[in-house]
Amino acid sequence: MTLVEKRTNQSNKIQTNLPDWSALIPVLPGDGPRSRELYAALRRLIETGALAAGAKLPTTRDLARRFGLSRSAAVACFEMLISEGFAVAKVGAGTFVAPDVPHLPTTLVKARPPEIDVAASLPCGLGVAVSDPRTLNLFRILLSRHLARPGPEHFRYGDPRGGLPLRTAIATYLRTARGVRCDAGQIVLTSGTQQGLDLLARAALRPGDAVWLENPCYPMAHAVLAGSGAGIVAVPVDEEGLDPEIGERLCPKARAAYVTPSHQYPLGVTMTMRRRLALLDWARRNDAWIIEDDYDSEFRYAGPPLTSLQGMDGANRVAYLGTFSKVLFPGLRIGYVVVPEPLLDAVMAVRARSDRYPSTLAEGALTDLLNEGHFAAHLRRVRRRVQAARDVLVSGLEAHCGDALDVTVPEQGLHLMAMLRGGGPDTAIVEAAKAAGVGARALSAMFIDGAPKHGLVLGFSGFSDEELRAATVRLGGVLQQHPLPSSS
Repeated sequence: MTLVEKRTNQSNKIQTNLPDWSALIPVLPGDGPRSRELYAALRRLIETGALAAGAKLPTTRDLARRFGLSRSAAVACFEMLISEGFAVAKVGAGTFVAPDVPHLPTTLVKARPPEIDVAASLPCGLGVAVSDPRTLNLFRILLSRHLARPGPEHFRYGDPRGGLPLRTAIATYLRTARGVRCDAGQIVLTSGTQQGLDLLARAALRPGDAVWLENPCYPMAHAVLAGSGAGIVAVPVDEEGLDPEIGERLCPKARAAYVTPSHQYPLGVTMTMRRRLALLDWARRNDAWIIEDDYDSEFRYAGPPLTSLQGMDGANRVAYLGTFSKVLFPGLRIGYVVVPEPLLDAVMAVRARSDRYPSTLAEGALTDLLNEGHFAAHLRRVRRRVQAARDVLVSGLEAHCGDALDVTVPEQGLHLMAMLRGGGPDTAIVEAAKAAGVGARALSAMFIDGAPKHGLVLGFSGFSDEELRAATVRLGGVLQQHPLPSSS
């Protein structure tokens, strides 16, 4: 056999050992750069192991011919694979799949899209803010004012705490309206209460640290704290709020306590002064932190908002969480944390290595809204509207659901509690209510431990009177179809 015949024979063996490229890459999409499409297809074959480490790739001329590409497109594809470490070129030998390329499973699990809370958009759902046309128009004008002459803060990385003008305006508002003792240096802007709680948990807690949590509780707070590795200690809530005496019996050396003292979620009770003082005393004696979530504090219908727990703290142990999501609109994505001085450096370290610093786009407009008195006027308007919506919902529940529900009329907040007479199950009723177009929540699902109570958590903010009245009619029909056990 001549040398030419040997080379031809070896070449034929190599070609017959190559995969069927037309089968592996049957079609290249017609849109976009052809070299990038081929690169993506080859990379997928390498990552899934369809092309093993060390396997020889076809020549650029062969690929160009098979897929109707220009030679330059095939060359550009190989250059991308080589530059990113998926392939290696050997002079005189060709291009090969690189060794030690991490493999993905051949059947990838499709990314699950985030679940949308359908119940929240239904009448009586929770977390819906009041749409106030006057405020929205004013906010548009203020936002346009700042975008017309954008400041340098939009074009460089800023303070991890957020812009000083907005933090100063928030500190002034909190001192006046909520009795919070703070300055702008203690305030950290966030995307909402949830991010603020996450920052505090990561800064103040280590895996295994015990945390007192209200029982029943705000489910997302439970999720954040449990996700941080904290040991959850369920402390009962009664008509006076969380009970520190029971907390001390269960776990006296807990590292932190999460509370909603002004308007407990979901029961709606307010923590009494006796309990507040006891909680502060426990935190001082045990060098523990209190995380105060001032849930719906702006919406109080009988007198001015209550003084915050943080404002009573003389030992620098209370972190205060607030947000503009409910009072303006959740899409704004601006909340804040008032961080105790001893915890500030740790919180800033977590913030700096996570999302660096908050968005500056709406800061100027919100600052003006606060400083020029527009925010206070907005609160007065929406407070009256929400109180009227509460009364409409209560009236409808009494008329159409009175035989099955005991309704508590709240003096604060954006939701009410309706306990099921004779017990549950509330989860079955909630599912039937959702099917009927009513966004109720089950109270029993919010208990961490012990025997849960059964009731419906119903929101009244952000819905028209007609929507709320119709919802109570539909809910009454659901309750008639799901008779409850007798309380006797």
